[in-house]
Amino acid sequence: MKKLFTLALVSLLSIGAMAQQTDLRRKINVSGTAETEVTPDIIYISISLKEYLKDNRKKVEISDLEKQLYNAVEKAGISKENLTISNLSSWNYATEKKKNPDFLASKQYRLKVADLNKFNQIIDAIDAKGIASTNIESYDYSKIESLKKELKIKALLAAKEKAAYMVEALGDKLGKALEIQDGGDNYPQPVYRNFALKSAAMDMGGAEPEIDFKKIKLSFSVNVIFEVI
Repeated sequence: MKKLFTLALVSLLSIGAMAQQTDLRRKINVSGTAETEVTPDIIYISISLKEYLKDNRKKVEISDLEKQLYNAVEKAGISKENLTISNLSSWNYATEKKKNPDFLASKQYRLKVADLNKFNQIIDAIDAKGIASTNIESYDYSKIESLKKELKIKALLAAKEKAAYMVEALGDKLGKALEIQDGGDNYPQPVYRNFALKSAAMDMGGAEPEIDFKKIKLSFSVNVIFEVI
């Protein structure tokens, strides 16, 4: 009999504890978003230089093309530390030259710029036929972290404003925030148009292409659960 009484008491206590753990508060779950547009100010560009033969079969050496590049970077006011060699196919130049007199060496560089107009200025100073390819590798925005904080606060306030007018429309009041979830970051790839080879345009008899780096839209969101009182 005592055992049955004990089991019944334990069951009642368990049910009571479960009832106490059940959250009976009224809630509203809303999301808030904040966005802005920025122009990336940290841009990494790959530049590939390659030797070529002139009409008189005289070779334009990679060292001459490289000198043009370094001089152009310096003239553009960019630190030489922002220009690095990313790939080198001329390391065995002497050996290849013995095997093949027509061997053409090439080098790939990685250039960091804050403005694509600087890139145009640099490319203008290099022999167009010695430019094998150019490409935007990656980008970033120098103030992205502070901007994230600012926009997420705005998104949070937007969520609160939305929740407030929704509950007030029903005659209720908005209580404190019970839960906040980061909705993630939306940091899309930028759009850049007409980023073509200067050498290709010149070979076709056309004008040098203009580079247009459009702004990118940053969007941040939060999800918040508020108490309704």
